Parts: sequence; C-alpha cells; structure tokens
Amino acid sequence: MTTLDSAAPVAAATKQPTDRPVRRELGVANVFSHGFLLVWAALTVLPLLWMFVSSFKSNGEILADPWGLPGTLHLDNWSRAWTGAHIGRYFLNSLVVVAGSVSLTMVMGATAAYVFARYEFRGRQIVYYLFVGGLMFPVFLALVPLFFVVRNAGLFGTWTGLILVYSAYSLPFTVFFLTAFFRTLPTSVAEAALVDGCGHFRLFFRVMLPMARPGLISVAIFNFLSHWNQFLLPQVLMQGDESKWVLAQGLFALSVSQGYAGDYARLFAGLSIAVLPVLAVYVGFQRQVQSGLTAGQLK
Repeated sequence: MTTLDSAAPVAAATKQPTDRPVRRELGVANVFSHGFLLVWAALTVLPLLWMFVSSFKSNGEILADPWGLPGTLHLDNWSRAWTGAHIGRYFLNSLVVVAGSVSLTMVMGATAAYVFARYEFRGRQIVYYLFVGGLMFPVFLALVPLFFVVRNAGLFGTWTGLILVYSAYSLPFTVFFLTAFFRTLPTSVAEAALVDGCGHFRLFFRVMLPMARPGLISVAIFNFLSHWNQFLLPQVLMQGDESKWVLAQGLFALSVSQGYAGDYARLFAGLSIAVLPVLAVYVGFQRQVQSGLTAGQLK
C-alpha cells in the first residue's frame, strides 16, 4: 500500500508539466503561422481582385473612385483590349511559343534526368553538375553574348529562336528536379521489364515515364509559368515585327500607350486576360503539383 500510494503522486507529478506547456506553445505557433498566411493571402489576392474589378469599370470610375465597385459592367473593355490592342494576337503567339518550349524542355530534360539517375558511366557526375550549374547564372549575365549567338544563327526575331532559348534556360531546373524524382522510383520494376525483354527506349517511354507522371506534371507547370511570365528574353530577342510579339511585349506596349492616353480600363482588361491562364493552370493542377513535390518524400 505504501509503495502504491507513493508512486501515484510521483506519476501525477511527472504527467502534469509535460502537457500544458506543449499545448500552449503549439497554440501560439498555430496562431502566428495562420496569421502570417492570412496576411500573405491578402497581399496576393487583393491586388488581383482589384485588377479584375477595375477591368469592368469606365475610365472615369477608375479615376474618381478607384476602390469602388463598377456602376455598370463595361464588357467592351475586354473586347477593345482583345482586338483594338491586339492582345488576342499576342495571346496566341505566347501559346505557340510556350507550348513549343515546354514540350522541348520536357523531352530533353526527362531524357537527360533519366540517364543521370539510372545509368552509370564515366564523367556522369561532371556532366550532371554542368547541367545544374546553369541554375547559378542569371539571365542578365548572358544577354549580350546570347543576342549575338541568336542573331548569327539567323534566329533573331523568330519564334524558333525564342523557343530554343526558353528551353535552354529551363533545362537546368528540369534536369535537377527530375533526376531526384527518377531516383525515388523502384528499381525492381525496371529490372523486371528488362528481364521480360523490354529494351531501354521502351522501358523509358512505356514504364518509367508513366511512373514519373506526378513529377513531370509538376515541373511542366513550373516551366509553363516561367515561360509565360518571361519578359526580358522576348524583349531582347523579338525586336522588330510586332505581329510576332508575345503577350509580355504586348502588355508592355499597351501600358506605355494607354498610360499616356488615359485608357486605364483597357489596360486592366489586358492584364486580366494575361493572368487568367496562370490562374487556370494553378487551380486546375494544384493537387498534381502537391503530389509531385511530395511523392519523393513519401516513397
């Protein structure tokens, strides 16, 4: 009896200090993290919401009451931006360039990453680090030599030159991301396919690529967003013919011209058209991006 009576206060004393401080610290951390996320969400969403609302207002309403709601919806702002400011043509040009550059980047990046992750050969680490080393060089560092290289190759002012440059600058990140992802895939499946008579090319395209689908989707979305929002490279390499301009160049020209003309409604409509594909891709593929980023950790 004495031992039980003496052990009970000891056990109670050891349990009491361990619960309350932990719960208190977790509560403070949760409040701080949620508050920070709410502030960050407001800083991100409110400017976009203001831009969309302003695209349906008249110029007088924007100047007189910039934070108010539109009295009537001026849908003609979007049509004037699409046709009058040639945003529709620039939009289609961007789709062609981005589709070509992302496709080329994914084919070359996935092939190189698979070789680096699955095959052993002399100089593999050196070549891999040369690829990854491209992440350290900003685009500003190579603008002047890149301009002369593209011009001497006869690709200046062409979509082909812009697609090749986009792909070259996206390859380091693509190879780095996919190499780590391919290493997480089980080797037993590849070995079983080789034993069954599957060749290396068939193994890559029929077995490994479907297994790496979450990682491929994630890196493809990142490349799409990067290429779609690219401004400096087309501004340098796509000078001259306005009919070949991409959306970033068209929006820049629209902001300059409409800023002096005072047609802010058409400018906000053009910006809203440019943002819609980015929002659609993010909302539509949000789960795929999250699964692709966490697939390597889960496996």
